[in-house]
Amino acid sequence: MNSIKRRPTLQQQDARTAWLLLAPSLLIMLGVTLWPIISTLILSFFHAPTGINQVRTFVGFANYVEMLRDQTFWETIGRTLYFTIVSVGLELALGLAIAQLIHSRPWGWQFLRFSLIIPWAVPTIVNGAMWRWIYSADFGALNGLLMQLGLIKHYVPWLTLPNMAMNLVIVADIWHTMPFVALVLQAALATLPEDLDEAAAVDGANAWQRFWQIRVPLLRPAILVALIVRTVDAFRVFDIVYILTSGGPAYKTLTITYLTYLNSFAFGKQGTGAALSFLISAFTIIMALVYIHILYRPVETQ
Repeated sequence: MNSIKRRPTLQQQDARTAWLLLAPSLLIMLGVTLWPIISTLILSFFHAPTGINQVRTFVGFANYVEMLRDQTFWETIGRTLYFTIVSVGLELALGLAIAQLIHSRPWGWQFLRFSLIIPWAVPTIVNGAMWRWIYSADFGALNGLLMQLGLIKHYVPWLTLPNMAMNLVIVADIWHTMPFVALVLQAALATLPEDLDEAAAVDGANAWQRFWQIRVPLLRPAILVALIVRTVDAFRVFDIVYILTSGGPAYKTLTITYLTYLNSFAFGKQGTGAALSFLISAFTIIMALVYIHILYRPVETQ
């Protein structure tokens, strides 16, 4: 029997046309994203010093083993985790409070919501330069304020204090990125049904109880989305550290991304830097998977 060829349906024709139209841009995107990843992965298996006429030597997983055995690597991971946990935790607490304040619509709430965009819109390099001026030991605004209040008797070089430098970097980062968390949570609050809150008020629940027992549980998906974005971003912090402290003093603000930069460009160890970049990716993927597991964990019913 002669087989009868079926003509493609209109939906199949539209899908085929869509793929043909998307093919050039998809190929460009794959080339732009995959080629750097593949080339960096290959480079991580080589001893690749910088310089003219330098020969690359295949070393297998030696770069990864070297880093995992290096005490500096784990100390840097610890500092990066400290930066991530403290900054993201404070951003979540402050962002939730500001989101609730805007949602309650007090006098001037529109100005407050608009003003949140300003720190977030400021480029990171401008933010770092501004806070470097604030912390300046010669003419910084922080020293001037504390002198006026009588809390210090002379100007303090804040960014050179080993026990203070990382916390000061965290303050600058929170000022820049906290508005993102606040705006995400405020947008989520605006979508919550008001009848649940009104029913709880009728049952005698005060404002604090309604906030923690009704609104916060309903905000759980938005909170976890904000946590995923900010945790991954904070763990890869580089620019604010580079501008404020350059990893000092005494490497007390050296983060894992800055260590990757030093190995790749300052020390001329491109293979080690490439291996570090994939170790950073592994840590960020693990943290993202943990958040996703929590986000999509089924809710237990009683």
